[in-house]
Amino acid sequence: MGFGQFNGGNDKAGKHLLPMADINVTPMVDVMLVLLVIFIITAPLLTHAIKLDLPKAHAGAAQERPETITLSFDARGQLYWNQDKIELNTLDDRLLQIARSEPQPELQLRADKSTRYEIIAQVMSAAQNHGLAKIGFVTAQPAVPPAKN
Repeated sequence: MGFGQFNGGNDKAGKHLLPMADINVTPMVDVMLVLLVIFIITAPLLTHAIKLDLPKAHAGAAQERPETITLSFDARGQLYWNQDKIELNTLDDRLLQIARSEPQPELQLRADKSTRYEIIAQVMSAAQNHGLAKIGFVTAQPAVPPAKN
């Protein structure tokens, strides 16, 4: 911190010496310049661009969407394939048929809340044994209670 006079140096007794605060910015500028040089050198190294001459195509790629099969269980344990009522013994044949298709369809299980878990476990086991990988459960969203004021 330096000391100086603001009265033009006319005060010989030195009664009015006021502190002058100067901020030394040289170290900050030095650090900023070093960081700038580091970033200039490393920035080209961070890009991983590979220059390719890609062919032009007018049509987009058509993605084949797998079909979705819904297996529903009612309260009595009756099984439905989409909307058709089926028996458990014919389920294996249908699962084997769809497991061979490409792409494999998604199997969605919808069960009544009073359905015995044993029946659902048998269907899941049969689907897994045939190689079906996409098995999901469908549930209903609970009713939203009215907002309290």
